[in-house]
Amino acid sequence: MALTPMACAHQAPKTPAATPTSQARLNPTVLSGSGTLTAPNPAAEAVTYNPALAPVDAAILASLMPSGYGYSHTVATLVVAGLLPNRGYAIHAHAKACGATGEAAGPHYQNRLDPAATPQTPSTNPDYANPRNEIWLDVHTNAAGSGTSHTTVPFTFTDRTPGSIVVHEAMTTATAPGHAGQAGARIACLTLSRQ
Repeated sequence: MALTPMACAHQAPKTPAATPTSQARLNPTVLSGSGTLTAPNPAAEAVTYNPALAPVDAAILASLMPSGYGYSHTVATLVVAGLLPNRGYAIHAHAKACGATGEAAGPHYQNRLDPAATPQTPSTNPDYANPRNEIWLDVHTNAAGSGTSHTTVPFTFTDRTPGSIVVHEAMTTATAPGHAGQAGARIACLTLSRQ
């Protein structure tokens, strides 16, 4: 006996499923940078402002990639080598590219901008200066001066992106009100670029 397929009246016709708009993004923003520290110069991607704490020829690699369903998060990864051994470094994404001085990198990149912050008075409000609204990659090196750090933040980049990763002299980033996000002098910088 042969079976013949028959249509059922209660079944709706099959149509291709629509692609969710969150999957329709074709060009997510990916940022990365890598280099060995050198004295500041216009061609350098990675510079040191304090060779005693961030030695020339130390290496830094960073990547910031969208992640999660519909690219709802960003995963940031940092790898360092050749820094001082057994030491902490406070490290953050900053708004601008590296330059001749550490101040050229501008303030910390913030997803939600602190309306009270100015170029002369950076944000220290923990509602804005925190590791969920900024990208903090504090790292502690091993006996060889190497280390890795990563974080996941609940946002991705649109029209604004970080321009650099800045290494600070403090061993960790402050979190207390009035001091949140502070980490001391800027001792090295890595410029990020879109991939």
